[in-house]
Amino acid sequence: MLDTLLSKAVYKLFALVFSLYCSFAGGVVPPSAQAPIAPSGSGAKLVFAAIADPQVSNYMPGRYVYFKEAAEDLCAAKGLDAMIIAGDIAENGMPEEFQLFCDELGGMNLRYIACVGNHDIRLKPYSVSSKRFNKFVNTLNNNDDAACLHHSEFVNGVKFIVLGSDRTEFEESYLSDEQLTWLDSELAAQKGALTFVMVHQPLKLTHGLPDVWNSPIDSAGSVGDQSDALREILGKYKNVIFLTGHEHTGFGQYSYEKIDGFDSVNIPSLCCNNADGDYNEHGLGYIVEVYDSSVLFRARDMCKGLWLTDYDIKINID
Repeated sequence: MLDTLLSKAVYKLFALVFSLYCSFAGGVVPPSAQAPIAPSGSGAKLVFAAIADPQVSNYMPGRYVYFKEAAEDLCAAKGLDAMIIAGDIAENGMPEEFQLFCDELGGMNLRYIACVGNHDIRLKPYSVSSKRFNKFVNTLNNNDDAACLHHSEFVNGVKFIVLGSDRTEFEESYLSDEQLTWLDSELAAQKGALTFVMVHQPLKLTHGLPDVWNSPIDSAGSVGDQSDALREILGKYKNVIFLTGHEHTGFGQYSYEKIDGFDSVNIPSLCCNNADGDYNEHGLGYIVEVYDSSVLFRARDMCKGLWLTDYDIKINID
């Protein structure tokens, strides 16, 4: 009871602070309406927004400004079937932070698919934080489907496999042998059909790691000790696209990598500072169009409402 009252009080205090901040800072600048989010053409069987690391905070109003701008761009989108969020929704995994996300981006007529990030669960006992995260996903989808941090589902006939840490870790994920075995069986059942696999952290020694993490340790910034085992499983199957966040790198050389036969895309941070890319602004993400023979990742600055075609990624499907 006390915890609930405290959360509500903190939420109201944030709302007051944010209102004052916007008053002095000139308010939220809406994204340009000249090129709104919409499919680039006809024929896509699935279109979804791919974002990562909003890290919405109840004490960082400056970061929340970027979130409001990006949310306005996304909410005005046409033709989206789903939104995937590659972890770190909340800075400290607090109920009021998840609520802030729901207030701005909930209620859209699409399917929400989210994987858990280290910031979402690391400051509470796992039993508490994992339950809280599942409640957040269920709130977005207005159902009670989410009961586990790893699961799979189909949207418009395309399979998404979501991985999630099986215990609390500060920066990495812990993927149990049971979860990895489950992943292997889920991919085998696809028999080479296009599959998106999502976890918050990238594999080690990929996407510029560990250099972009400013560390000499090979595993720094990665999924952790299970990186090699995960990589081996993903490399066994055709037409796997691996989606991650965590790094906060902008669009550029570290965004896409071909690894052992599968394709890996690292999504920039939506609201935190991005670095080490050619384009490092806030509000970055992709609008993804799935066709019969290819997948197009369309780079987007969602704070400014701009397409960034130089950073688009096209992946062919066998």
